Amino acid sequence: MVGRFDLLAVLESCLAVGDSVLLDGPRGIGKSTLLDAIGTAARARGELVLRASGAEAERWMGYQGLADLLGQVPADCFGPLTDRQRLALQGVRRGRRAADDRVRAARRLGWHSVLTECAKRAPVLILVDDVHWLDAPTADVFAYAARRLDGLAVRFVLAGRWPDSGQRARTLVPGPITETTVPPLTAEDIADLLDAHGTSARAATKIHADSAGNPYLALALADGSSRLRALIHSRLRELSDQVRETLLVCALATRPTVRLLLRAGRVEVDADLAAAVDAGLLVTDGDTIRFTPPDAALVVAHGVSATRRSAVHLALAGAVTFAAEADRHRALASADPDGEMAKALVVAAEAALRRGARDLAAELYLLAADRTPPDQERSRVGWLVAAAEVGATASLPELVGPAAEAVLAAESEPVQRVRVRLALLKLSGQALSTMDETLSAAHSEAGGDPAALAHTHLWRAWSAVSAGTLSVADTEADLSVRHARAVRDPVTESMALAVRALAARELGRPDARALLDDGLALGVPAADGLWHLGPRFTAARFATFDDRLGEARAELLGLLAVVERGGAEELLAVLRALSEVDARLGRCREALDYADRAVRVAAEFGLSPGPAWSARAVAELAGGSLAGARSCAERGIRACLEENDLFYLRKHLHLVAQARLRDGDIQGGVDALRRIQAQESAYGRQDPTSQRWHADLVTGLLALGEIAAADELIGTARATTECGPGVTATYDRAEAALRAATGESDRAMDLVRSARATFHALGQPIEEGHCLLVEAKVERRRRHYTAARAAGDAAIELFTTVGAHPWLAEANSLLVRLGDVGDTGGTLTASEARVAAMVGEGASNQEIADQLYLSRKTIEATLTRIYRKLGIRSRTQLIRHIHAG
Repeated sequence: MVGRFDLLAVLESCLAVGDSVLLDGPRGIGKSTLLDAIGTAARARGELVLRASGAEAERWMGYQGLADLLGQVPADCFGPLTDRQRLALQGVRRGRRAADDRVRAARRLGWHSVLTECAKRAPVLILVDDVHWLDAPTADVFAYAARRLDGLAVRFVLAGRWPDSGQRARTLVPGPITETTVPPLTAEDIADLLDAHGTSARAATKIHADSAGNPYLALALADGSSRLRALIHSRLRELSDQVRETLLVCALATRPTVRLLLRAGRVEVDADLAAAVDAGLLVTDGDTIRFTPPDAALVVAHGVSATRRSAVHLALAGAVTFAAEADRHRALASADPDGEMAKALVVAAEAALRRGARDLAAELYLLAADRTPPDQERSRVGWLVAAAEVGATASLPELVGPAAEAVLAAESEPVQRVRVRLALLKLSGQALSTMDETLSAAHSEAGGDPAALAHTHLWRAWSAVSAGTLSVADTEADLSVRHARAVRDPVTESMALAVRALAARELGRPDARALLDDGLALGVPAADGLWHLGPRFTAARFATFDDRLGEARAELLGLLAVVERGGAEELLAVLRALSEVDARLGRCREALDYADRAVRVAAEFGLSPGPAWSARAVAELAGGSLAGARSCAERGIRACLEENDLFYLRKHLHLVAQARLRDGDIQGGVDALRRIQAQESAYGRQDPTSQRWHADLVTGLLALGEIAAADELIGTARATTECGPGVTATYDRAEAALRAATGESDRAMDLVRSARATFHALGQPIEEGHCLLVEAKVERRRRHYTAARAAGDAAIELFTTVGAHPWLAEANSLLVRLGDVGDTGGTLTASEARVAAMVGEGASNQEIADQLYLSRKTIEATLTRIYRKLGIRSRTQLIRHIHAG
């Protein structure tokens, strides 16, 4: 069972206190799996588990559900029944279901007596799946018993699909009742589920989006189209003609919404959509509607005649409010070539582009090519090229592939062939370095055309960056600059200069800033969909590296306004960068929000998941949890290895190392950092500002007792290159711990206070709080316990203010350990006083542990110290002491 352990624990706790449980959720969400787990656990405890399941085909077979349950009851539990009751229940088991009022009454009484007798011997758990299909006579027997089970050890878990049968289900079980909707699985859970299928990280992320987190649907998507289409057809057959007609309108619309359906004449839209959602074919979010999986739209559309599709398209042409969409529907209503229609579609595509509707624009270009008459081949190929390029920006592989193939199969010009091959490259994302064949073909097609060569050399430079070969990237970008200048292409030139600037910085060259300034001086926007590879974005990254975080954030917010209506890749890149900047600024909530948006964008458009998981891991380290950070980083490592993305592999290795070090897995953290060290040495990386791993490795080596190695590393790091105030401060903080370990406490205090002052000036509160934790540890080594606790309290105040929950847990844990040393007499430390105050407010130990991000055992140990210091012996006495004070 994947991703359901927390929910299962909640359900078990509800059953433990005698609640009945109603589970709700769409088909395939995992209700049956939960029933299996609950039943298995109950049997292991020696309980009697009775299980039945409703079925649509059997809902008219009276007492079928009851017959299934009676067949599982031990024979000796029928002993106390009267003869009438026994005969009535035997009739149910033998298929004699007809009953008059007296027989129905005997069956009600007999079922209640059976449950009473079973409960005398062992607790009883009744599990009913698909209760919305439960036959009415069985429901009547359940309802009778439910009103008469008070005090008996009989509990129920019913699973079904509400709200249609929700009220009915509540009458079938005794109270109190806990109602729970089974939520979709997370992206991480779906990835775990699909591991056995050998699904790539990128594919698993897309499957999560397409399945809306439904595990059954995710497995069907992973298994392939035949199983998936069979599943869709089976679910469609369960729906009424009216619902299927509403789904047809949704399937043919560009962007189906509730308002559009109403304008198209679907007056029962709410009920129709509810039925489709219940069948697991749609998800809705307010006004918007989305098929799950997307292929369901194709199955619905192809399930009717061409004549019927044409009629719906004409109806939609009159219902939509955007002229470009109306043109699309009119074109799809007829498949005949029409030169005037093709020209109108191109105009509509350009209008869609101006509105940022790239997916619509790409489809319109493709339609224009399809409607172009045979004697206008040159125009047809031009529209196909446009469809491929715009579709690549919109991350539409299902459209780009056919358009590119058509161009390559036609009598197209070399430059057009280059353009569609580059469109295919754009779809590869972080897997660019695995696209050697396509890149080589594009470069060969370019021949001696300097305009085309400017583009192919630029893409070869980006591929080299992804593969980690920065000197190659610099060479290729330089060639791109030369060709772009020769044909006066400032857009390509500016992006090539941005690549050169990045490579120069990573290689430790002094001309990085000058190259970037040259790119910015051209004053041109980046190519469509490629803002994340242009000089403005690179300038924001440089500001981040240089700890000019306010400047970086302002630039990124400006870019966000541009790319929100742009391509998916550029939007993901800006969201990821904003998440990282906000995490360093201590804006933990915003960092998590931007990271969540990045993950959603990557999933929705099927992008490489590495960058999004990098953002999420950074945000989790700052304001989420170490476990969450480690999970995201480990998945990121897998994705990067699959796509040969060495650029983000370094980031994920650093993130997983930080999570491991802070969580106590010192050797694991050091091993990950050693991999970064080896990689940077192999590829000649010199700049320490983008990947600040040296100080973390020093910390890990110290924890392993490798003091000499730590000393050597900090010396080498300081001597290598100019690194700026932020990196210098991380070195100071790490060296402070080193000097404290070698007995140089005064030197250690000077270093850590210098680092703290630097981070305070740079506006990085989490780093400042980290310095305070190191300061507290140094003071403890010096046996300055009061000063140590003061530093710890200051760190807690900082971390609390910015919502840095993992750091807050670490600070609280340190203060608890400090409470065990030093003579404080009867005076409580700040952390002890905080726990005592929460006890006075009525909080339980678990609630205190949750709020302070500590374990329950730590809280219990803290209370023991509090009792000893105050001369009391119980929680009640502590509460009286607090209120008396």
